[in-house]
Amino acid sequence: MKSKEELKTVLEALEMEKEEEIRQFEVLLNETPIKKRIEKGVCWYPLNFESWGWSLGEHPYVIIERTKMLGKSHRFRAGQVVSLFSEKFIDENLEEKGVIQYVKRDRMKVIFYGTEMPRWVMSGKIGVQLNFDERSYTEMERALVAVMEAKNNRLAELREILLGHVEAQFEDAHAFELPKLNPSQNEAVHQILTARDVAVVHGPPGTGKTTTLVAAIKQLVKRESPILVCAPSNSATDLLTEKLAEGGLNVVRIGNVSRVDESLLMHTVEGILNESPDIQEVKKMKKEAQKIRKQADKFKRSFGPKEREERRALRREAKMLIHQARMLEDYIIDRIVKDADVVTSTLVGSTSSYIKDKNFHTVVIDEAAQALEPSTWIPIMKAERVIFAGDPFQLPPTVKSNEAAKHGFAITLLEKGVERLERIQLLDTQYRMNEVIMDFSNQQFYDGRLKASEYVKDWILALKEGGDTRPVEFVDTAGCSYEEQLNLESKSYYNPEEYYVLRKHLDNLLTFSTDPNISIGIISPYREQVIFIRDLIKTDFDHFPDADIVVDTIDAFQGQERDVIYISMVRSNDDNAIGFLKDTRRMNVAMTRARKKLVIIGDSATLASFGFYADFLDYCDVYDAYVSAWEWS
Repeated sequence: MKSKEELKTVLEALEMEKEEEIRQFEVLLNETPIKKRIEKGVCWYPLNFESWGWSLGEHPYVIIERTKMLGKSHRFRAGQVVSLFSEKFIDENLEEKGVIQYVKRDRMKVIFYGTEMPRWVMSGKIGVQLNFDERSYTEMERALVAVMEAKNNRLAELREILLGHVEAQFEDAHAFELPKLNPSQNEAVHQILTARDVAVVHGPPGTGKTTTLVAAIKQLVKRESPILVCAPSNSATDLLTEKLAEGGLNVVRIGNVSRVDESLLMHTVEGILNESPDIQEVKKMKKEAQKIRKQADKFKRSFGPKEREERRALRREAKMLIHQARMLEDYIIDRIVKDADVVTSTLVGSTSSYIKDKNFHTVVIDEAAQALEPSTWIPIMKAERVIFAGDPFQLPPTVKSNEAAKHGFAITLLEKGVERLERIQLLDTQYRMNEVIMDFSNQQFYDGRLKASEYVKDWILALKEGGDTRPVEFVDTAGCSYEEQLNLESKSYYNPEEYYVLRKHLDNLLTFSTDPNISIGIISPYREQVIFIRDLIKTDFDHFPDADIVVDTIDAFQGQERDVIYISMVRSNDDNAIGFLKDTRRMNVAMTRARKKLVIIGDSATLASFGFYADFLDYCDVYDAYVSAWEWS
């Protein structure tokens, strides 16, 4: 398929995805009664106001608390677009959009898009609910059209190379070694430094992908700057910002300050401006302009030609001052960006006005396997060459439309690159987990090419005599009648008895542990099981008050690791139906979070109907990792 035809298919799939997301929002927010919205966790109403004020960038914010469903699960996350609404003005359809900066249990901070606090926000009963983020779709559509229409320029060349129609070129250069990197990491750095068009770093779990990227960027900065570094999510972008800054680089984080972790605000343009002595002159000019404007708007009893001319003159003066202030501010911002070693942003955030008209010799895209193809093209439009990093065998991007998925919308540009490009550098040494934990994923996804470093390959838990130090266990609930249950409201499955087995196993493990700092992660592919476990875990383990236990979904555990990981598989039925457990990439993430022990609890009779899990059960037999749940019932 020619490039333009392929991109046209992607554009059509993007439209399907957009229509499906709009439809879901319409059903959820406009056709669902407010009581149901609250129960579904997409709306908090009514709210208590804790405080309000002005954030960096002169945007108003509110800190709000919900008054119903306290402590219950919800679907609000940092970085999401939300709208505040008022019961008092509900017939007028008044709402104010903003972005969640943080959510902590029953509290959240929302920073508004506008620069003024709407008066009605302080009146009557206020609610907050999720909102459709149209900007991302607009930018993705614009990028795809630009890439399709590119002709006789660098973007057109990159399009043909990235889609596999023209071979990528590399410079001839002697390899060098950075002493803190292993051979495969050094080869990755070498490819990045010598790539004329594109380099791809394939980083499986625990192989030091971020370490390698930071090392490569530090070398690149010696010969060019600034470099644009992007990731699909704010959390991934923040992590890169933090690591690059720790590496001694001058990093400027671009993006809506409401979506940036508070600990990194010092690296944002707004944060740097706030500390800049030059900006004081800008503030002084703006204050003076405001003062003159107020003077012009003063009410006068007698108002003739002279007074009218005075008012015009004052308004002209205020306008000129504002213009001068903006020119000075633009100059300062331009200097901040030019002086940076690295500029970081999300993929969509690379359209920020601060860098809108700027091009970069090198654009680095991390976690590219989690990025929808259209969003990946957005920063590429600014690039002379592109560096991809990620793992196509971990979490894929979220696609809501089944039709779009059928049209290949879930296939990322990184996956296309791994399949079509000639040179891909695999990081082959992992530093996270015991070799036995690694081995199943290694065979299933990486053709057995990974190896565990000497430091971790034989890692086991520190336990008293009699404790089970096996790195992997599968606790089989087959024949126990622990059938799954469906929450009709959330359409998500849970399995109480499976948790009770997990609880006994974990209680035994903590009893035998001699490590006071042991960390435990409990993962389930199903949110309803996560909610069920969270409701019980604190009281069930109050006899271990210092235990470090985190319960969450697979997606939330991406990028994390724990000494011990429990995975509750949930599905158990006579039809052998396993739903989205068929997404083996998601399971690869779950299985590779553990450092010293992995415990999977599930029904072998249901799971073994799918080849991936049948292979896992065979693997458990090889390593003597099979246990019957009857031993823990």
